[in-house]
Amino acid sequence: MKKHIQWPASLLATGLAAGLLTGCGSEQGDSAGSGDAVVVGMSDDVQSVDPAAGYDPGSWLLFNNVFQSLLSFPKGGTEPEPEAAKQCGFKDAETKVFECTLRDGLKFSNGNALTSKDVKYSFDRTRNISDDDGPAVMLTSIDRIETPDAKTVVFKLKVPDATFPSKIASGAGSIVDHRSYDFDKLRTDGKAVGSGPYTLDSFGKKEAVFKVNGEYQGTAEAKNSGVTLKFYDDDQQRLKKALLDGDVHVAYRGLAAEDIAEIEQGTGDTANIDIVEGSSAEVQHLVFNMKDPVAGKLGVRKAIAYLIDREALLKEVYRGTAAPLYSIVPAGITGHTTSFFDTYGGSPQRDKAAEALSAEGIHGKVKLTLYATPTRYGPAVQQFKTIAGQLNKSGLFDADVKSVPLDSYNKAIEEGKYGVYVKGWIPDYPDPDNFTQPFFGDDNVLVNNYTNKSITDRIIPGTAALTERSATEEQYGELQDLVAKELPIVPIWQGKQYAAVGENVTGVEWCLDASTVFRFWEIAKH
Repeated sequence: MKKHIQWPASLLATGLAAGLLTGCGSEQGDSAGSGDAVVVGMSDDVQSVDPAAGYDPGSWLLFNNVFQSLLSFPKGGTEPEPEAAKQCGFKDAETKVFECTLRDGLKFSNGNALTSKDVKYSFDRTRNISDDDGPAVMLTSIDRIETPDAKTVVFKLKVPDATFPSKIASGAGSIVDHRSYDFDKLRTDGKAVGSGPYTLDSFGKKEAVFKVNGEYQGTAEAKNSGVTLKFYDDDQQRLKKALLDGDVHVAYRGLAAEDIAEIEQGTGDTANIDIVEGSSAEVQHLVFNMKDPVAGKLGVRKAIAYLIDREALLKEVYRGTAAPLYSIVPAGITGHTTSFFDTYGGSPQRDKAAEALSAEGIHGKVKLTLYATPTRYGPAVQQFKTIAGQLNKSGLFDADVKSVPLDSYNKAIEEGKYGVYVKGWIPDYPDPDNFTQPFFGDDNVLVNNYTNKSITDRIIPGTAALTERSATEEQYGELQDLVAKELPIVPIWQGKQYAAVGENVTGVEWCLDASTVFRFWEIAKH
């Protein structure tokens, strides 16, 4: 069998520090990096190089390497630690005042000093532009930002928010040079000025080139002399060929499940390629429009929940590259339960599905259309065809699948035209809040007309105030039980992160953890 490199298992942190977060990492400064340059290939696009606009995996990959945040997630960890900041912490028991002190000697890649003015400007700018495709939605708890001196930043929050450190450790917390970015509009010239471990040397449709930033002061230490990121536009076979031909050293986010399985066998052209497996909190759900004349009926939703065979689905479509998910909060994240397994079981139960439909007054086959899009959420169309087959096999449903281009798909969901559709989620930060508030809070991203006052008015605000995140487990357990009972969604799978690497490439395991931060600086080629 092929060598299979697994991400080093470490216990995931379960709480945000209630006290002061203090930095203890090394400061790179004036380093040109060591080792050879690395070429990484992926099928995702980078939607924006401006942190006020990008809110997609490709863009955040760029942000995490070119820009600094006050805090960042250390490799293998889910608790943020100081990065551009020397120390940070809440100054009150209510978790409404958060203060950071900057490191000494911070500079942007253009040589300009980074001060508290830039930090305030960056957050205010993102919120002011409030781009539809940007991360401003993550910063709504900010009331105002104060800068009493050049090294001190004080965030005054509207409501208690113990997850605020995690939010600003993500791409949403990227710090830009106030002299290089307009306050009222996005930068669209394909250039970036940050203070992170790398500079963006060039950016185009086919590739982006990154060089080690000699002005960087922070915790990362580059183990390569630069990175070229090549884009393959969802062309999985072209990415695979580039890997086998040695044109890329690392293939990330883009190989098909069958290609990963083939490489793991280690025969023929793949003999010198290794698969690196990491942890992941990416999830995918079946979403129900609660106002739909068919999917809006609880009996229909219960029947579907009883009939879905996740194990068979993952074996057939994903070849073991994902795990069954029976929870809103995925495994490895505080508050994870198995509410859906406990309620609907782990294998098809036709009798119970039939009882659910009968209780709804439905005695004939249910006509149902499942909607998916081919350019997002992996092989979602094939997945839905498998689910439709499982439903039809029961004799209780007459289900079919429609594949819709992404733009039309999103528009139709907004307009409430679909009864059942797929939605995936890659977390912004590894906390249960990020798997619940966006789905079940006000103006939820699922756009499925679901509301529950116990969730929006009590559980979400109550958990947001607790700095000790392990103390939220009971409340998140209640939330997941409510969702399993009312079924606005059915969780399907939790992803695993994979990368394929060529000979003499190391460190990729540190790029694949629950924080979703792909750390260029950890990759070395010898």
